Amino acid sequence: MTKSQKRVVSLLAVFSIFYCLTPPAGAMHIMEGYLPFVHSIAWGVLCLPFLAAGLFSIKKTVSEKRKTLLLLAMVGAYAFVLSALKIPSVTGSSSHPTGTGLGAILFGPSPMAVLGIIVLLFQAILLAHGGLTTLGANTFSMAIAGPFVTYGVYRLCKALKVNRLVAIFLAAALGDLFTYCVTSFQLALAYPSEVGGISASLAKFMSVFAVTQIPLAIIEGLLTVAVVIGLESWAKPELTQLGYLKGAEA
Repeated sequence: MTKSQKRVVSLLAVFSIFYCLTPPAGAMHIMEGYLPFVHSIAWGVLCLPFLAAGLFSIKKTVSEKRKTLLLLAMVGAYAFVLSALKIPSVTGSSSHPTGTGLGAILFGPSPMAVLGIIVLLFQAILLAHGGLTTLGANTFSMAIAGPFVTYGVYRLCKALKVNRLVAIFLAAALGDLFTYCVTSFQLALAYPSEVGGISASLAKFMSVFAVTQIPLAIIEGLLTVAVVIGLESWAKPELTQLGYLKGAEA
């Protein structure tokens, strides 16, 4: 990013942190209207710097790596399809694969914030999956927190020279699980337990989510590996341009 772009992202980050730390004056997708209004606004504001960074990252990809645009569109569609496969879970929410791990591994975590919010917006309007008032919270958990963990795990495995396919599996699966850790925290923060407060509520939400989400995370990890194997055969030029494949590997 250029200096001016970094300045914009930094200013939005400072604004987001300030807003979320300041109490209001006078006072897998979380469904529509389930979060208190202040929580909905706060999570939305917290997403702003990540969305700005994602837009700048996509702009750079468009200008420097045009051959990868079809691949970028594909990872967005992949996230849309997988995250639309919902299984009822905790009251007011649902379990499903996230589909954002593939894009985070190939393009980095920042573009997934933009692709993720587009996916969530379409799902809220067309499928009644998630909601407009909870768009910020769902974006933060599925399109920001999850992809950053996925990318971090993948880079760590790569630095430790872990087998690439094993690294992809671990990154996608753990990114999926972390998404639901964040969702559980968001729900616990909005609805703390009368006995034990936020921590007790968090443990309760996470334990219920675990029943469906751990198997789903394993499935998403395996599916992501299968998709990458396919891409390594059919999209070598694009993967090489992204830096995923080196010259010798391609």
